[in-house]
Amino acid sequence: MRVISLQSGSNGNCIYVEADGVKLLFDAGISGNQVQDRLALHDLDANAVDAVLISHDHADHSRSMGILNRTFGLPIYATAKTYGAAKRYALGEIGDLRHFQSGETLPFGKIIVETIPTPHDAEDGVVFVVDDGKHRLGIMTDVGHVFNGLGDAIASLDAVLLESNYDPDMLANGSYPDWLKKRIAGPAGHISNFEAAELLLTASSRRMQWACLGHLSGDSNTLELALTTHRKILGNRLPLFVATRHEVSGVMEI
Repeated sequence: MRVISLQSGSNGNCIYVEADGVKLLFDAGISGNQVQDRLALHDLDANAVDAVLISHDHADHSRSMGILNRTFGLPIYATAKTYGAAKRYALGEIGDLRHFQSGETLPFGKIIVETIPTPHDAEDGVVFVVDDGKHRLGIMTDVGHVFNGLGDAIASLDAVLLESNYDPDMLANGSYPDWLKKRIAGPAGHISNFEAAELLLTASSRRMQWACLGHLSGDSNTLELALTTHRKILGNRLPLFVATRHEVSGVMEI
């Protein structure tokens, strides 16, 4: 299984996963040109993608689903509530829209994608587990808080792209208004570097090969601080990658 973060953060999210000949995109928060150009850096073609799966309706995950459908002919998978809420972004016509229920398992050839409902403050948000029969990858951002069942899901994984959104001190002392600080740190917002690291420490099993830290805040976190916090808690238990807000990642393999 090959994993590439095309971008991860509140400015836009899109993750590429390939296994057993199946090529999937998770979320559509960056432009069609960015998708095409960043895939091309790895000699990949957006037109060859099999489907786009949308985790929730917030703009940084959903705003380009119509563009990806019209430009590259990609089928879009989203829950009916997610699509209904995302329509406020003027998505345009989507010729191939396929609804799933949160909690449903979706087949793509030999690949299955499990969808797990989250308490994030979206209309009908989910995180994903991609299973090719040998490996299990979690794509887990915008989780709200460490909800019941999240640890069990992580224990079953070989690798995870996990939200590590903010540093509590940077958030508390930053320029955000109080309501936004409360939203981010609240039970329907995001998890911090510390919470993500503790989750990996307590829940990941021996089968976990690596973790990629994602959805880092541009105002309340830094790459260096996220890695330092995780290393302080995890030691050298896991190889760590970071999915950045502005650049395509290298290929992460399981």
